[in-house]
Amino acid sequence: MASESKGFFQKFLDMIEKVGNKLPHPITLFAILAGLVVIASALIANLGLSVEHPGEQDEMVQVFNLLSSDGINYIFTSMVDNFIEFAPLGVVLATMIGIGLAERSGLISAALRGFVLSVPKQLITAGLVFAGIMSSVASDAGYVVLPPLGAVIFAALGRHPLAGLAAAFAGVSAGFSANLFLSATDPMLGELTIEAAATIDPAYAETMNIAMNYYFIAASVFVLTLAGSWVTERIVEPRLGEYKGEYKEDLQGLGHDEKRGLGWAVTSFFVTAVALAMLVAFPNSPMRGEEGAVIQSPFMDSLVPVIMILFFVPGLVYGIAVKNIKNDKDVANQMSDTMASMGMFIVLAFTAGQFVAYFGESGIGMLLGVYGAEFLDSINLTGIPLILAFVIVAGFINLFIGSASAKWAMMAPVFVPIMMQLGYSPEMTQMAYRIADSTTNIITPLMTYFAIIIAFAQKYDKKMGIGTMISVMLPYSIVFTIIWTIMLIVWMLFGIDLGPGSPIEYNYQG
Repeated sequence: MASESKGFFQKFLDMIEKVGNKLPHPITLFAILAGLVVIASALIANLGLSVEHPGEQDEMVQVFNLLSSDGINYIFTSMVDNFIEFAPLGVVLATMIGIGLAERSGLISAALRGFVLSVPKQLITAGLVFAGIMSSVASDAGYVVLPPLGAVIFAALGRHPLAGLAAAFAGVSAGFSANLFLSATDPMLGELTIEAAATIDPAYAETMNIAMNYYFIAASVFVLTLAGSWVTERIVEPRLGEYKGEYKEDLQGLGHDEKRGLGWAVTSFFVTAVALAMLVAFPNSPMRGEEGAVIQSPFMDSLVPVIMILFFVPGLVYGIAVKNIKNDKDVANQMSDTMASMGMFIVLAFTAGQFVAYFGESGIGMLLGVYGAEFLDSINLTGIPLILAFVIVAGFINLFIGSASAKWAMMAPVFVPIMMQLGYSPEMTQMAYRIADSTTNIITPLMTYFAIIIAFAQKYDKKMGIGTMISVMLPYSIVFTIIWTIMLIVWMLFGIDLGPGSPIEYNYQG
């Protein structure tokens, strides 16, 4: 029976891999989607379909034919603007200036190693998962640093190295959207959400901020740390059994220069944080909003440069302290290397920007939003069942399209308006998406770093393949999805804000 189950499961994994590999590259995918929007706009416009604008009484919205003379003119004259104005482009590149310097100078790696090595042995699993979750502040750096480090630590402690690798991988990838700090993911997804919300209620969109999920993701860190530790020690490690491989590890601690550099970096971080806090801490501070408001203020609108500075300064100080940075040329080179690594994202932004712009200009999103809301309302799929259905759909899509921003650029223009019309805030829809997107990362072979993780694992098990890796990671995916979704439902039932000025519900006036 076990062999039959294993055979069926392997066939299922092979099917996912086969289907996923047939999908075009995300850059090509967005180009195809943009073309389909153009064609669809012509077909729908010729049918004469129209809907009443959800936010404006007695205003009818018709689909704009992008193959008409005006439409073709729009396609060519707006192409550069569509690229430049693609919401995540500027915020991601600006954020990565600071994060990239912290990574290239060695600060991120040293901080992660220092944290994990300082944790008592009985808490090492929880510390590793926690460090993995927190590593998302450095974007994808955690994928490269923590899984192999987790394997090294577990091997040095006489535990199965693959369990350490799995715990770290679960924290880094399945817990990607949880953090005690804002990361590049927040502005990247937040800008797309705000843009989608503006199609229904521009006034509401102006009140939104990129920290819209902060309260929930901060609380999630501790819940997922406990869940990840439990899965590692109760399911994954017992299943792997005793490690009988020949590979042994002798874990090296931080060197004197690294410790000194970390000390200076931490000091500079707090000094910088205090200096930035002074801009909003007092009633007459320069970055307060009208009547001394904090949530709706220039400071909250400036979280991208705040994040950039909070990484840039400690990264610079650390680099100088450990002599990885000797002059301004080193700083420029390290930031340039970071921007060079963003080449794929920049090209993706071009094609995604065209799709998002065409989708919005055509009015198809409004049409789908109104009809979709009416359909869901007609089948009475609301409340918790609606949220569960959305999480399942988003998680399934994530098995085939790994990029969080790519998926959300496609999904936000459709689902945010639908959920708003059903009484759920854009902030709520984004959080449900982030849960689904994160928890299924570790079980899809199409995730960008999946092959790298397998390569790390093969150091300890030469026979490690896709099926074996997914079987190791599947318990994390299942438990994280269940626990995190239950947490969101509890949050809904108590009506707690998801972030600063970010409610669960939206008072739809359509």
